[in-house]
Parts: sequence; C-alpha cells; structure tokens
Amino acid sequence: MLTVEEIESGTVIDHIRHGKGLRVLEILEIAAEYHSRVALVMNVPSNKMGRKDIVKVEGKLLNEKLMDKIALIAPDATVNLIQNSKVIEKRHVKLHSKLVGVVKCPNPKCITNTENIESVFIVEADKARCAFCERLFKSEELIE
Repeated sequence: MLTVEEIESGTVIDHIRHGKGLRVLEILEIAAEYHSRVALVMNVPSNKMGRKDIVKVEGKLLNEKLMDKIALIAPDATVNLIQNSKVIEKRHVKLHSKLVGVVKCPNPKCITNTENIESVFIVEADKARCAFCERLFKSEELIE
C-alpha cells in the first residue's frame, strides 16, 4: 500500500483520468522549482474509473479559471481544498457550455490573439469552438 503524507494547506485533485495527472500539474504551473510538496500518484485502482491519477499540491488553492482548465482534460475530477489538514471544501469540476477567458485560442490568426479581446469558446462534447474564428479544437489542444 502506498501512503502519501497529508498536506496542511493546499489542494487535492482526485478522479483524474489515468495518464492526465502530469497535464494537471502543467495547468497548475507546477515545475521542479515549486517550493512546496507535490505528490502525483498515477494509475491508482478505482472502483468508479478503473484507474485514476491523484494530485496533491501544498500551498496552492485553485480559482475558477484553473478549475475550468482542469475540467477540459479531467471532467470527472474532484477538487478538495485543504486548510489546517482538513478538507474545507469539496467541489466537482464542471465543464461549462461556454468558457470565457479561460484558455487562449490556438489559431494564430484568431482576432483574440492580435487584439485585446477575451477568448470565448462554446463547448461541444469533448471539443470546443472558438466564438471568433469558429475553429473547432479538441480539449487537449486548448491547454497550453
């Protein structure tokens, strides 16, 4: 059995599709230089999902835009906010039908990349369409 130390303050993201835990760390901008403890547990057995990944990050609480980005690649994830070693809030990420200012359009010719305009995407199943250039992108393509 694998035991991961509890964190005093931070975030635990559970029910991440297996193999997507590293992408979640990228979304959170966690790199080798990060100053606090980070745990990534991959391919954990799960009754609900078969296999899953789990991410624990000390010292980082998620805002709504980060949760929206995570929902793009891990729509079944749950986010537990931790303070004083206790879960103070548990949320399920939700992939909204419209994402405003959450991600940048990958199309270099899109007006949102040349003008000071906030991006808007309309979610269509596992893809999202830019409201400006109308190109359709896989969720994975939207995460920088």
